Amino acid sequence: MTSSFDVIIIGGGAIGAACARELARERRRVLILDRAEESGTAWRAAAGMLAPQIESDDNESLYELGVASRDRYAVLQGELREATSVDIGLWREGIARVAFDEADAAALKANVAWQRQQGHRCDWLDSGEAKSQWPWLQTPLGALWSPLDGALDPVKLVGALLADARQHGATLLRQTARRIERDGDRAVAVVADERFAADDIIVAGGAWSGRLEGLPRPLSVEPVRGQMAAFPWPSDVPRAILYHQHGYVLARGEEALIGSTMEYAGFDASVTDSGQQRIWSAVRQLCPPLATRPATRSWAGLRPVTPDGLPILGPAPDLSHLWYATGHGRNGILLAAITAVLLQQMLRGEPVHEHVKALDPSRLWVW
Repeated sequence: MTSSFDVIIIGGGAIGAACARELARERRRVLILDRAEESGTAWRAAAGMLAPQIESDDNESLYELGVASRDRYAVLQGELREATSVDIGLWREGIARVAFDEADAAALKANVAWQRQQGHRCDWLDSGEAKSQWPWLQTPLGALWSPLDGALDPVKLVGALLADARQHGATLLRQTARRIERDGDRAVAVVADERFAADDIIVAGGAWSGRLEGLPRPLSVEPVRGQMAAFPWPSDVPRAILYHQHGYVLARGEEALIGSTMEYAGFDASVTDSGQQRIWSAVRQLCPPLATRPATRSWAGLRPVTPDGLPILGPAPDLSHLWYATGHGRNGILLAAITAVLLQQMLRGEPVHEHVKALDPSRLWVW
C-alpha cells in the first residue's frame, strides 16, 4: 500500500527541516525522508556561522539573500523557543575578517565600501583598532568588521525545526530516498524502503541530492569535505568569531571550533592529518593562545557544492511538481531560513524576487 502526502521532502538537514516546518505550519501533510546513514552530514559538522557580510563576494543575489536569512533568525529564534523550548544558541555580537597581507587588506577595504553602498553596516578597523579589540592577533593589517553577523548551534536548530514541524503534523522517517517516480511529465512518488506518493516533491538531500534515480536531468551537486576541530576556549580570552581567508576560530559555549578545509574527496568524510594541519596553521595566526592546546575532538562533513557556487532553488525543468532546494555549499545553515520561505512562496505560485532568479535550476543546463 502506498502512503500519500501533500509534500515529500527528501532530506532532513537544515534546509529540509526548515522547509518542512514552513509547509507543515500551512497545514500541508508533509513527509520528511532523511538518510538512515548520518556519516558526513553537513549540518552536523557545521560551525553555524551566520556570516553573509564576512563571506560576501561580487554576487549581489547571494549576498542579499544571506543578509535576509541572517536577519530572519532573530524572529525564528523566538518562535522556535516558544514552540519547542529549544534555544538555538543565536549569537549576534559581530564577526571580524582579519587581513594579514596588503592584498587581502586592499580587497577587504573595497568590500567594506561596496557593502556600505548597499546600505549595510560594515566597518574597516585599522591595525591598531584590530589589535586593541583582539590583543592576541599576530600582526594584523586590519579587519572587516560586521557587527550584525554571528552564529548559532546547527544541531539545536535542526532539532527545533523538526520538532516544530512534527508538532504541526509532519512525519519524519529515517529512510534513504532512492528514486523519483513519474507519470508522464509529472513527479508523483518517491521510492525509499517503501513507496510514497505526493502532490509535490522537494529534493533537499545535500551532497547526496544528485544520487537520486529518476531525476529529469543530471544534478550538478558534488560533495566537498570540510574538516574541523574543537578544544576548550581559554577562560582568559573573551569569546569571539574571527575569520580570514584560510580559516576561522569560533567560540561556542566553552569550546573553540576551528576550520575548515575545502577538499574534493568524494563521499569520504574521513579526518586526515594533512587537513587538520591546514586548519591548525590558520588558528596560529588568528588566536595563538589556542594553538598550544590539544584538540578534544575532530570531524568532517560533506558540503553540497554546485559548479557556480550558488544554491539550486526552484522547479525542476522538464518535470512538474519536482522542486530543488539543494547545493547550498558552505551556506546551508545561513540560508536555511530564507530558503524555506522562498520555496513556500514558489509552491503557492507567488512571483519570486529578482535575486531568487539567479538560483533557478535551469541555469545549469543552458549553454
